[in-house]
Amino acid sequence: MAFSILLKLVKRGAEADIYLTTWNGRKSILKIRKRKDYRNELLDNRIRTLRTIREAKMISEVKSFGVSTPLVYFVDQKKCEIFLQFVPGKLARDLPNGTIIKICKEIGRIVGTLHKNGIMHGDLTTSNFILARERLVIMDFGLAQKTEKVEDHAIDLRLFKEVLNSAHVNIVSKSWESFLLGYQKIVGRTRMERVISQVSVIEKRGRYANVV
Repeated sequence: MAFSILLKLVKRGAEADIYLTTWNGRKSILKIRKRKDYRNELLDNRIRTLRTIREAKMISEVKSFGVSTPLVYFVDQKKCEIFLQFVPGKLARDLPNGTIIKICKEIGRIVGTLHKNGIMHGDLTTSNFILARERLVIMDFGLAQKTEKVEDHAIDLRLFKEVLNSAHVNIVSKSWESFLLGYQKIVGRTRMERVISQVSVIEKRGRYANVV
């Protein structure tokens, strides 16, 4: 049984709110999926329940690939809540520029490992990686899905590239180059080139939409 002593809001999201709390005496992160009033209540409950279960399974499955993720302490299907291990460390987004450039290679390896095993993360940002004692931990699999499609993997890379352009504008080129080195190391040059080609297609669609 869980004993939640205190709930401290860490982040409000479109799909879920994140709290700092405890689980059986351990510092923990609690993720609560929000109700959507615009959806039918029964449908909403089903969607939130399935997504909560899927996220917990994804986190555990990814760990089996050798990728560091938080431990899942408990899943409350009825309340659509997940208690996760609190990982002490610094978010990648808050690290010095030189360190970000360096760890982007490891981020590339992690993303490559996910893709090679047929998983799209869906929310690749430097806010979803924590540097904890010289190892990178990837978080938030709320939008993750099983897919081996090149276009889906390209969407992951496109989002990460956009994040670099918006949040790390002074080191975009070096960080992206570092990321691709790590990514290619895992998926191979041929697969990487296919994904990057699709990234370009997605970018062109965006530019066309803006013009129209």
